[in-house]
Amino acid sequence: MPDKKELQNKRKPKNTFKTLIRILKYILVYKFQLSVVIITIILSSLATIAGTYFLKPLINNYIIPSIGKKNVDLSSFIRMICIMGAIYLVGVISTYAYNRIMVNISTSTLKRIRVNLFNNMQDLPIKYFDTHTHGEMMSCYTNDTDAMREMLSQSIPQLISCIVTITGIFVAMLVLSPKLTVLVVLMLVVMLMVVSKIGGKSGLYFKKQQKVVGSVNGYIEEMIEGQKVIKVFCHEDAVKNDFNKLNEELCTAATGANTYANILMPIMGNLSYLHYAITSVAGAYLVIGGSLDIGTIASFLQYTRSFSQPITQISQQLNSVLSALAGAERIFALIDEEPEVDEGYVSLINVIKNKESELIETKDYTGMWAWKHPHNDGSISYTQLTGDVQFENVTFGYNDDKIVLKNISLFAKPGQKIAFVGSTGAGKTTITNLINRFYEVQEGKIRYDGINTTKIKKDDLRRSLGMVLQDTHLFTGTVKSNIRYGNLNASDDEIIAAAKLANADSFIKHLPLGYDTVLTSDGTNLSQGQRQLIAIARAAVANPPVLILDEATSSIDTRTEALIEKGMNQLMDGRTVFVIAHRLSTVRNSKAIMVLENGEIIERGDHDVLLEQKGKYYQLYTGMFELS
Repeated sequence: MPDKKELQNKRKPKNTFKTLIRILKYILVYKFQLSVVIITIILSSLATIAGTYFLKPLINNYIIPSIGKKNVDLSSFIRMICIMGAIYLVGVISTYAYNRIMVNISTSTLKRIRVNLFNNMQDLPIKYFDTHTHGEMMSCYTNDTDAMREMLSQSIPQLISCIVTITGIFVAMLVLSPKLTVLVVLMLVVMLMVVSKIGGKSGLYFKKQQKVVGSVNGYIEEMIEGQKVIKVFCHEDAVKNDFNKLNEELCTAATGANTYANILMPIMGNLSYLHYAITSVAGAYLVIGGSLDIGTIASFLQYTRSFSQPITQISQQLNSVLSALAGAERIFALIDEEPEVDEGYVSLINVIKNKESELIETKDYTGMWAWKHPHNDGSISYTQLTGDVQFENVTFGYNDDKIVLKNISLFAKPGQKIAFVGSTGAGKTTITNLINRFYEVQEGKIRYDGINTTKIKKDDLRRSLGMVLQDTHLFTGTVKSNIRYGNLNASDDEIIAAAKLANADSFIKHLPLGYDTVLTSDGTNLSQGQRQLIAIARAAVANPPVLILDEATSSIDTRTEALIEKGMNQLMDGRTVFVIAHRLSTVRNSKAIMVLENGEIIERGDHDVLLEQKGKYYQLYTGMFELS
């Protein structure tokens, strides 16, 4: 069983009041519906109480006086029964109404919460996704929102109903017999002690269960994604053992939660029977003594039976509410995560040149771009986008304890192809992440067309860059829509031209529906090489001035690589290109090759110069041929 102290730490949400207030802000949008819900809840509870109270006049005024008589006029009795039935009917309709309305309120509220959750997630920096598991975030959309749905649609209405019912029954009991109500108060104290003890333990385990469910779901999702790797390394047994540990933890928490939850109802039921028996004996004594009539004791005993159930329900619903609030805190924590900060003010615009070769801003697509740079004096300058990139003494680390790049200085003139080579972890991919401003540098500057990238709006900066990653991601949709992802305004002809440029057109045409073939599950119906060709086509259709190829041909065989080399050269023609490659044959024609080691550039030059130096590049290059 989980450690008691550990469970105590999970007992309640960190800030119950603040979380409740925030949820109320969401649901108070539906003020009119909520007013109707409260009114119908009160009507439902009062109808049950009033219907039970009718037992007193029915017995005292109609049944007892009719005992032993013949040809009794039952018209008044039937009329009273009809009134009683009408009251219960109002209760049934009210119960249906508030449940139906609360379903609408809860689903609409969760819809808005999910929208906020997803929209904010799109604004989070890459660092957040690098430091949080997918399962952890998915749990917010599934387990936590489902717990909130149950709380809004069921728990809260039932809590209000139970409170109104208990209050109404207590008042009715006081009206019927203050003496017998004393017994009710004493039994209420006993019931509350039992509910507090057992319900508290149940709540601890329910919250533990909620947390572990998220861990189990996250683990399962990760294992599904990595199933091929698991099988390749025959890791099935180890995976099963890890899953069994998590599953055992979930089983323990669920067993504890349901054990206490399931024994609460029978205990409360037995206490209610005991209460009923004691009340019956006391009531009979009062009836014999002449201080109480039979109708009153009948109604009172019925209230006694109805009194314990709401108390039990309150305990159970409170556990559900606390569990949902813990989930709501996780949801709001994700919503409140600091979005990616963008203090840039230089924007990317379409331009044309007039007769004097001056850049003129236009809203029409021209294929010519410029940076619009407002200045403090109110003037605006325009700098044509050419793809001139410079690193000036850049130092960077993902955290301050571990510096990845140390005092990096380099430049790439428009149209140049710059390659980065080096061992794994040398900092090659980090450089490209800094160009995109996925991360901010600690020291130094990165200039783009002479402008510090911190001044450029991030969306505009990234729009000017094309990127092909080693880990290709394809979205569910057609081949055409996946290529068009690089440029949503691209025509079908431009998509086909980009595919031909990447040498993807031939295999796409052989797919069942050609460019309209639907890809699912990240394109698993394609080979890894075909997926990367589509990614290259996606970058080609974007037509960016700067192109980043991060192991873009790593999953393409040498024959296919040779076939697309001409197309890639056309794609790279006139563009600034940054290439990261382990296959050194792909970087031989680079204008400059940077050899990185431990975050520093230890060699730079073109292919021939580096071979003549017989340094690290020479060792890597000759080693490659020896291996082949």
